[in-house]
Amino acid sequence: MDDNFAIQLFEGKRVRIVWDAEQEKYYFSIVDIVQVLTDSADVKQYIKKMRARDSELDSKWGTICTPVEMRAFDGKRRKVQAADLQGIFRLIQSIPSKKAEPVKQWLAKLGEQRIDQMIDPELSFQMAVEDYRRQGYSDKWINERMRSIEMRKELTDEWKRSGVTEQKDFAILTNVLTQAWSGMTTGEYKRHKGLTKENLRDNMTNVELALNTLAEVTATEISRQRNPKGMAQSRQTAKEGGEVARNARADIESRLGHSVISSERASDHIRPLEESKAEELPSDDKEDK
Repeated sequence: MDDNFAIQLFEGKRVRIVWDAEQEKYYFSIVDIVQVLTDSADVKQYIKKMRARDSELDSKWGTICTPVEMRAFDGKRRKVQAADLQGIFRLIQSIPSKKAEPVKQWLAKLGEQRIDQMIDPELSFQMAVEDYRRQGYSDKWINERMRSIEMRKELTDEWKRSGVTEQKDFAILTNVLTQAWSGMTTGEYKRHKGLTKENLRDNMTNVELALNTLAEVTATEISRQRNPKGMAQSRQTAKEGGEVARNARADIESRLGHSVISSERASDHIRPLEESKAEELPSDDKEDK
């Protein structure tokens, strides 16, 4: 199963999703979908009763339901009951709910978007840009963030080429690189910013993001030149990439006279949505560009 976890919102309620790259299909948390449809106080009990009254569904449950590792809302990974799009549609047939049709349309739209993204990967970036804009990030920050995402993808592809495949090893290499330039592991860096489940890169300042990207780009180029094999050699290239960014950081700080490692978070700078929308409105005497 590809490590492509996501949480989508339907009417403000969270639904956990995993994209399986090998099978090219989504898997949805059954519990989350049933919760959306029923607002049940005890979803697991509702599912038991649903299976009891629908013998055909119950007989096919082993085919419809697949144990899939997903991130719980506390950030930990656990195997949960999941189903692909076809299986979820079958479940919906057994649930009397006025939300059934809107949920079907929402699920179909998600599937359509993923297919479009596979055909044209640029759409994934466009959707991410719009998501960041809706959260209130500035266009300048978004441009830096999108470049960093692209550079990160190149680095992880290079790590995979060198033989690194386990997610825990990707996390170890990321810690090595981050600590080399910032002096902190990813976990320490998040605590420095007061973060828990939030993405660290989404909460970096422009300077922090630029330094982190420099570290990743440098590690990628060193890896391509040296062609490392396995975890130990990849660890060394990650460390050296981080050291290049650390030297750049030291030069910047000597000129500024203060540390560029900040405790600030995105929420400290994101503009209120009302303010962002107001700025988008055309003035009385100018056309909207």
